[in-house]
Amino acid sequence: MNDAGRPEDADADRSPHARLQKMKHVAAEQLRSYTIFFLYIWVLLGMFTLHEEIALRTHAGAIQAIPFAPHGFALVNALVLAKVALVVEELRLGARIKAQPLIYPIVIEAFLLGVLFIAMHVLESVASGLMHGQALAASVPAIGGGGFLGLVFAASSFFVAMIPFCGFRHVAAAIGPGRMRTLLLGQPAQGSTERD
Repeated sequence: MNDAGRPEDADADRSPHARLQKMKHVAAEQLRSYTIFFLYIWVLLGMFTLHEEIALRTHAGAIQAIPFAPHGFALVNALVLAKVALVVEELRLGARIKAQPLIYPIVIEAFLLGVLFIAMHVLESVASGLMHGQALAASVPAIGGGGFLGLVFAASSFFVAMIPFCGFRHVAAAIGPGRMRTLLLGQPAQGSTERD
């Protein structure tokens, strides 16, 4: 029990409002992070789908474009994978490596995201196949064209594509978001506030 008149009592009077403000701030930051993850992954998956279409037209002589469904799957997968990336960020798996230079946590986080994204894709395909009455073996997707080499190619592609994203985030955290914004976009307009 607290004694009356202690400073904790004064803080307890303000705590519901302070907690609500903190929850709002955390929710806004989570939404901002989720949106950034989603947009990056959606563009990335969309570009992979377009690349697949170009490759099919070039090498297979396909006349028709890839149906719209894969582009829709890119959107849905980006929504799911952005949540996975947000969980990885909250777990701070790559940040547990406090080594210098900064490249180590960047590469580790990109690698973890690549592995998790491939695993989520396999789980999604298996769950979808099982719900549609397919056998487990028939539900496993042929990633990157199938086989071990295809899996390595797809995982490597995603890993390399995530390095700039992870790098940007880690460098911004190291030097401060305000400084990163200034380096990339120039000085903010007068009268605007800049937070670090």
